[in-house]
Amino acid sequence: MQAVTVICVGRLGQPFLQQGCAEYAKRLSAFCDLRLVELPEETIREKAAGEAEIRRALQKEGERILAAVPKNASLVALCIEGKQLGSEELAAFFQQKALSGRADVAFAVGSSHGLSDEVKARAALRLSMSRMTFPHQLARLMLLEQIYRAASINAGTRYHK
Repeated sequence: MQAVTVICVGRLGQPFLQQGCAEYAKRLSAFCDLRLVELPEETIREKAAGEAEIRRALQKEGERILAAVPKNASLVALCIEGKQLGSEELAAFFQQKALSGRADVAFAVGSSHGLSDEVKARAALRLSMSRMTFPHQLARLMLLEQIYRAASINAGTRYHK
């Protein structure tokens, strides 16, 4: 069974997001070995948050993200400058990985400041969900739904229309 790891910086705060993520995690258990990893967000002093401080925080978060990526997994970095894929294209990405002998995939969802350059450089794919801006906690729910949709497409179920 294909292993999928979703590595997220920060905790889900709102109950509706927690419930939605739990629902898609439950649904995905039929299709993959899903592992959700929550990493702590670096504290940044809002009033004094300069570029150097944000860069340092992203670097620390990035080190933790890279340490959490399973050894043989292909890393997908969610970032605004990434490639936008349709659901069918994401499904094809999963199929291609499964057939390549390197089936496991890890997704990295950064903090509200994004991801470090090191995480982006290590990624096999930089993925953008949209040109619109979404809260990173909502991006986690959207990502889980799209992973479920891709798995449904590959399994030929009726979820994707």
